[in-house]
Amino acid sequence: MKTFNGRVAVITGGGSGLGKAFAMAAAQRGMKLVLADIQADVLEQTVQALQSQGTEAVGVVVDVSDSAAVQRLADQAQQSFGPVHVVFNNAGVTAGGLVWEHSEKDWEWLLGVNLKGVINGVRCFAPQMLAAAAADTAYEGCIVNTASMAGLLTSPGMGIYSVSKHAVVALSECLRHDLEMVTPQVHAALLCPSYVSTDIGQSERNRPAHLVDEGGLTKSQLAARKASQQAVMNGAISAQAVAEITFQAIEQDRFYVFPSPEALPLVKSRMDHVLDQTNPDLPYEMVPALKARRDRLVAAITH
Repeated sequence: MKTFNGRVAVITGGGSGLGKAFAMAAAQRGMKLVLADIQADVLEQTVQALQSQGTEAVGVVVDVSDSAAVQRLADQAQQSFGPVHVVFNNAGVTAGGLVWEHSEKDWEWLLGVNLKGVINGVRCFAPQMLAAAAADTAYEGCIVNTASMAGLLTSPGMGIYSVSKHAVVALSECLRHDLEMVTPQVHAALLCPSYVSTDIGQSERNRPAHLVDEGGLTKSQLAARKASQQAVMNGAISAQAVAEITFQAIEQDRFYVFPSPEALPLVKSRMDHVLDQTNPDLPYEMVPALKARRDRLVAAITH
C-alpha cells in the first residue's frame, strides 16, 4: 500500500499506548480514523485530540472479545467513512506467573482479548475488505495483527501471555496464505514488538468484573507483574517509533514487522533447539534482562 491520504483505518486499543501511536501516525498521513477501546475516557481524549488537529475521527467503546461488538464496529466504520483500508487488531492485555496457577477466569480474560479479539477483527473486517477489493480494482487493504516477540519465544513466567501471542502468529501467517489465494489487493502483516513504553502493564484496570479472580494473585503472579511493569517502563523503543516502523512495513507489503531486531537471535536459538530436537532453553547470557526476570521469579516462589 503506497497511499494513505484519504483512506480509512480502524484501530482497536486505540485510546492509549501503541494504538494511540498508530492513530497519530495515521493522522499524519491524512487517514480517516475509527478508534475502538474498552476504556471510554482515554478513547474520548484521543479522539478529541485528533479532531482538534483536523483529523476525521470517531471513537467506539468496544470489548474486542465480544464478536457482536466487533461486528458493530465494522458496520459503524463502513457507515461513517466507507470501505476500511487498514485494520489494526491491536488491543491486548498481559499477565504472568507459573502457568498452572492461572485460573479459568485468567485464561478466559487474556485469551478473550489477545486471541479472540484478533479473530473477531479478522472475521468481521476481512469479508468487508474483500468485497471492497472485488468492487474496485484500485482498492488496497491490509490487516495488521499485533502479536509480540513472546509469540516467537517461550520463557519462564510468561506462559499465559505467550500462548495467546503464539496463536496470533499462527493465525496471521495463515491469514496471509489465505488472502494470497483470493486476491492480491488485501494483505496481512504481523507486528512482533518487544518491550514498548506503554501502559499495558496496567491491563488489570480494564478487566471485566465477571472475570476478576477473587482468589488474588500468587507469589509468582505478583513477581511477574512487577517484572513486566519494570520492563515496559524501561522499554527499549517508544510506541511512536513502533508505529512508524509498522507503516513502513505496510508500504512495503512486508509481513514480519520486528521493531526490535536485536531480539531475533533469541528466535534463531529457539528454532535451533526445535530443529536439533534438543530441550528448550534460553541463552540468558545474550539478554541479561531475561535472566534478571527469571531470578526474580525464582526468588518469589522459593521464599
